[in-house]
Amino acid sequence: MPYNATTIATTIDKINRSYFLPAIQRPFVWSPEQVLSLFDSLMKGYPISSFLFWDVAPENKPNWQIYKFAENFRFGETHNEIAETDGRDVTLVLDGQQRLTSLLLGLRGTFTVKAKNKRWDNPSAWSRRRLYLDLLFEPSEVEQNSDDEDAPEPAYAFELFENAPPASPGRLWIKVGEVLNHASDDAFYRFRDVVIERLPDSASRLDERTASRNLDRLHRMVWKDEIVSYYTEKDQDYDRVLGIFIRANDGGTKLSKSDLMMSMISSKWTDISAREEIYSLVQTINQRLDRKNDVTKDFVMKASLLLSDLDHVYQVRNFANRNLEVMRGNWARIKTSLRRTFLLVNRFGIDRENLTSLNALLPIAYYLHKIDVDLLDGTTAFHGSNAERIRRWLIASLLLGVFGGASDNTIGVARNTIYASLRETRDFPLLDMYSALARQRKRPVNINNDTLPAVMGIRYGQKPTFLLLSLLYAEKNWGTIPHHIDHIVPKSLINRRTLMGMNIPASRIDRIVDAVDDVGNLQLLTSSDNISKNNQRFDDWILTRDGEFLARHLIPNDRDLWDIRMLPEFVAARRKLIEKKLLALQGAVAEPEPNTAV
Repeated sequence: MPYNATTIATTIDKINRSYFLPAIQRPFVWSPEQVLSLFDSLMKGYPISSFLFWDVAPENKPNWQIYKFAENFRFGETHNEIAETDGRDVTLVLDGQQRLTSLLLGLRGTFTVKAKNKRWDNPSAWSRRRLYLDLLFEPSEVEQNSDDEDAPEPAYAFELFENAPPASPGRLWIKVGEVLNHASDDAFYRFRDVVIERLPDSASRLDERTASRNLDRLHRMVWKDEIVSYYTEKDQDYDRVLGIFIRANDGGTKLSKSDLMMSMISSKWTDISAREEIYSLVQTINQRLDRKNDVTKDFVMKASLLLSDLDHVYQVRNFANRNLEVMRGNWARIKTSLRRTFLLVNRFGIDRENLTSLNALLPIAYYLHKIDVDLLDGTTAFHGSNAERIRRWLIASLLLGVFGGASDNTIGVARNTIYASLRETRDFPLLDMYSALARQRKRPVNINNDTLPAVMGIRYGQKPTFLLLSLLYAEKNWGTIPHHIDHIVPKSLINRRTLMGMNIPASRIDRIVDAVDDVGNLQLLTSSDNISKNNQRFDDWILTRDGEFLARHLIPNDRDLWDIRMLPEFVAARRKLIEKKLLALQGAVAEPEPNTAV
């Protein structure tokens, strides 16, 4: 197998001009840290492994869906843009996409990254950054602890910045991509002189030599050294190419099962692009519904097996040609059913912020797929009662971790229960699901006296908190109502200094502080109600709540408990009201309607 070698600059110039991605490739998945590590390895002269390309014959280009490399990448995105290749030679990258995309982003593109601890839907959490190198940092000059064999090797100072950092003592940053503008030696020498001139007057001759040496190394790395070693496959047999792709991608960033499944499906769904269909559905569910979700292609492919009444265990053997044909025949309805599923649970207020198990949605998708009815409109008693059955079952399953761990057997029992029930009635089999899953799990799967302690242990700030609180209200459509999880007794009032000033004993203060985040002190308020509450003193606000408000939020009527000094007793009393409410919800929802209701 003859290999060729070329420079990074030559390779970058071909990306999205003649180098493209096949549909069987997974998206870009490297983290920013991996990208920085790649550039550090290149600067140190380390090998970065070889690449595998496939020259596509012009007459075969129309047969394949071809994609562009991500040039301006937003971390978390999973969708590449389709390439228009008319009039172009096409070479598809079978192995090396992560490395080539990293080189492209670092030299000619941008990274849009999210700040830590900020919400995904907050625009200010995101910033568009480029790759910079501090020319004054020399890793070889960093002293290492010779006694620590596990200490990481010092790295070149590559960093991502939104704006160019100013030159400062000990720092001289350069945008890495600028080196692409200076191919010839003369052009580079002029550029190097300009960069060195940016050093402050206080810079030493050593600083000048370090900056010049690092810039020379960067230019040589991009323009001189033939670092990119590659083999080009020219055979046009797709099965052969698929086999090469799977073997080549056995190392590196580990291929997920769905990457291999996508390769198989893309080769068999010849009338449509499986990759485009699946990624478009993922993007629609995650980004284009009323609430944000976090669906993966793995979930979509597993759901496709389940909804097609095939063996849903996520293994390669279940993606045989016959099964792929069945899935293709059902694909249009599968898309509709999955979209209806997320529209329904999003209406309940369940989304990526509080959904603790995607697998818990599979039985719901199966049920909706079988009855082929959109439960969102609420125009009949059937729609309303079954949406409520689903809501209660789903929240109980999430709170109790019914689909945690290896859940294939649980999913299978749920599917079989729904399938059997639909022979008698089109209602969602809430009670049958509780019974069947309890037998399979060998423990209760609904909220009862045995499971209440675990459920009531949920506290403020945990993912399931909203799920539990939402069960307490007659309102079901929290996904359409701006709301907040609110401390009834405001947390701002519960600080030790204030409580000590009230001459409360230390042991009592400990109990009060512990009680403030207890579920017994939490409620769901609409945004307008929460703003109204925040604009008043708590003493004034609580005294103006009428009986209907207190009953809706399960707030004890005993006004003596409304004093912040009585918070532990207030929480204990309200926990009893919450427990009573939860236990009352576990029976039948309503009298089932006859089959003719739908």
